[in-house]
Amino acid sequence: MNHAEHVALIRDGVPAPGGIWADFGSGQGAFTLALAELLGPEAQIWSIDRDARALRDQEMAVQVRFPATTLHTLVGDFTRGLAIPTLDGAVLANSLHFLGDAGKDTALGLIRRYLRPGGTLIVVEYNTDRGNTWVPHPFAYPTWSIIARRNGFADTRLIARRPSRFLGEIYAAVSERPDTTR
Repeated sequence: MNHAEHVALIRDGVPAPGGIWADFGSGQGAFTLALAELLGPEAQIWSIDRDARALRDQEMAVQVRFPATTLHTLVGDFTRGLAIPTLDGAVLANSLHFLGDAGKDTALGLIRRYLRPGGTLIVVEYNTDRGNTWVPHPFAYPTWSIIARRNGFADTRLIARRPSRFLGEIYAAVSERPDTTR
């Protein structure tokens, strides 16, 4: 996929420009760059990954393509507590499929706590429940709906799908941390 396709996958999950967002398990930063385009220069983006080199590379890419974007990189494991600000939104793109059910629940519990009430979570994943050596624990959209509800997220909906040479199809879904103040 190219940059325009990454942007198109998550566009309908980004409610407005600005805010504080995080890309958890950001890898090479494809969705960090997509967030930079969609959120604009008023936003702050936190890019979190265990690979310091990948974070340096994406920091340079953001500086070149979106120089007005405020990017914070953090070498860390999103399945463990992180020192980050309260978020308006978060992206988990092809990162949860490395975790089994208990690991997914642990990570999602942390991410739910990082999000403000009413905050947005965008998940990008292969639309299958069968994994392989490289993608051990993917989850189809109907399974994501169950996982999201089990972890306290609401208003889950499918926002985009694209064919993929790898495992057939990739999708993006959005869920929200319920706003209990309403």
